[in-house]
Amino acid sequence: MARTALPPHATPPERIRNFCIIAHIDHGKSTLADRMLQLTGIVDSRAMRAQYLDRMDIERERGITIKSQAVRMPWESAGVTYAINMIDTPGHVDFTYEVSRSLAACEGAVLLVDAAQGIEAQTLANLYLAMENDLAIIPVLNKIDLPAAQPEKYAAELAGLIGCEPEDCLRVSGKTGAGVEALLDEIVRQVPQPVGDPAAPARAMIFDSVYDTYRGVVTYVRVVDGDLNPRERILMMSTKATHELLEIGVSSPEPEPSKGLGVGEVGYLITGVKDVRQSRVGDTVTNASKPAAASLGGYRDPKPMVFSGLYPIDGSDYPDLRDALDKLKLNDAALVYEPETSAALGFGFRCGFLGLLHLEIVRERLEREFGLDLISTQPNVVYEVTLEDRRVLTVTNPSEYPDGKIAEVREPVVRATILAPSEFIGAIMELCQSKRGSLRGMDYLSEDRVEMRYTLPLAEIVFDFFDQLKSRTRGYASLDYEADGDQAADLVKVDILLQGEQVDAFSAIVHKDRAYSYGVEMAGKLRKLIPRQQFEVPIQAAIGSRIIARETIRAIRKDVLAKCYGGDITRKRKLLEKQKEGKKRMKMVGRVEVPQEAFIAALSSEPVDPKKK
Repeated sequence: MARTALPPHATPPERIRNFCIIAHIDHGKSTLADRMLQLTGIVDSRAMRAQYLDRMDIERERGITIKSQAVRMPWESAGVTYAINMIDTPGHVDFTYEVSRSLAACEGAVLLVDAAQGIEAQTLANLYLAMENDLAIIPVLNKIDLPAAQPEKYAAELAGLIGCEPEDCLRVSGKTGAGVEALLDEIVRQVPQPVGDPAAPARAMIFDSVYDTYRGVVTYVRVVDGDLNPRERILMMSTKATHELLEIGVSSPEPEPSKGLGVGEVGYLITGVKDVRQSRVGDTVTNASKPAAASLGGYRDPKPMVFSGLYPIDGSDYPDLRDALDKLKLNDAALVYEPETSAALGFGFRCGFLGLLHLEIVRERLEREFGLDLISTQPNVVYEVTLEDRRVLTVTNPSEYPDGKIAEVREPVVRATILAPSEFIGAIMELCQSKRGSLRGMDYLSEDRVEMRYTLPLAEIVFDFFDQLKSRTRGYASLDYEADGDQAADLVKVDILLQGEQVDAFSAIVHKDRAYSYGVEMAGKLRKLIPRQQFEVPIQAAIGSRIIARETIRAIRKDVLAKCYGGDITRKRKLLEKQKEGKKRMKMVGRVEVPQEAFIAALSSEPVDPKKK
């Protein structure tokens, strides 16, 4: 490789190592990253805090990583100083897309396993992702300082999985820092240097971007060929937009401006652009005066698994919600949304998410970072409905479900991998069968740990499957899943009627066997939540024109017999009949107003407390 072709400010590729840390949730990725930041000296002890790279309040409160964070660290090994670019990735299945983007920007991966818990489902999923990307994999056992740690046992398990020797598994403690120096030396030794042509036209892959109120869009890139320098004009190859590079630099871990980025380097670009649609994750950045002939292969677009409507409580906040979603989409490429209207909730957006945690995090970020008050509707998945005239409709919202004759309904299914101690096999099988699952296979990873593979309908997984799995296995089971096509199913649409009028926000598409229980549950919830009116209000659950459940909200009645003491019964009956006529007239003109609190409570999965009626 011609060193002369490199700009004088760039680090030569042979001294660059790009790697990411992948693991199951809560196996100590962020803690290990903290020790690396301290050991390499880029964060001094005064500025240090736990989970240093987790920048969002939600991440720190929940103790989970949501966003991948790239950081550049210097490390001296055998008398040579290397520039190590590390990406700390999330561990939850809902954020696998973040992990896949990080892997595409790296040549190596540190596969981290908790020495007290062993391999989990997400560990396997991330390992297979890394293998698909042909990365050098360094197996590491973390938390060896714990009294419950069993490094020998889990080293053998990990070695069997990767195809190495148990002694090749490094043993570290992210908490105490033991073994972290040896790990950094191994990263330098085992991770290959980046490959690219320094003399070719510049090509850099956008793997992340954020919106800064003052500086506009900040784009994070990995340079593959050529080099990028300040004050150059750059071209975004998919949108054909050109911008001037105002600042270029590296995150170490705070932004540090530099004189340019060369082959293999990871850094950030600032162009001052405020239009969030012009910086797409997976796009290729090149030099506008000497553009590259072909763009780099982008990332696969993530397919949303769960759909839910997001509506502002105050209708006038709709434009603010649209702007907030635009800015959040820049930082979260897996978010998909389109405008929709609801008769009950007004204007809002139909949003696609990768899972329920993703939905929860997005909603919380919109409320915190943009000051919005939101209602989210019942989450549901995408159905494919074939009518009798062979027309095929895609339904993402129960209100789109057709009323005519239906030939077939197909629902998405997933391939689920469950890892658990073997004593819980019976409990897991019972749960999966109750959720319409079918067993694909089962393997023992060791004498007391089993991997079970199931095909399950996605609609059954997205609600409370994970919570039930955890409670039935005392928290020991772990779950990972990926899309696996669709299957025909016996599904119906359950409508909720208030005084004979359909409320679209409460409609749901459920399996025929669950329709009755959903109708009874929703009618019961609404009876407790909707305040009593001057007239009797029937709440009905219906499939088509057939009523399957009913609850009644009793009318508020004035005691018209209070002034009658003694006397003939006919006089009392006359007064009651008169009141009844008045109530009937009122019912004809009265409308039932559903308060916002009732919408929020009915659409949440928590049980309703009857005392708070």
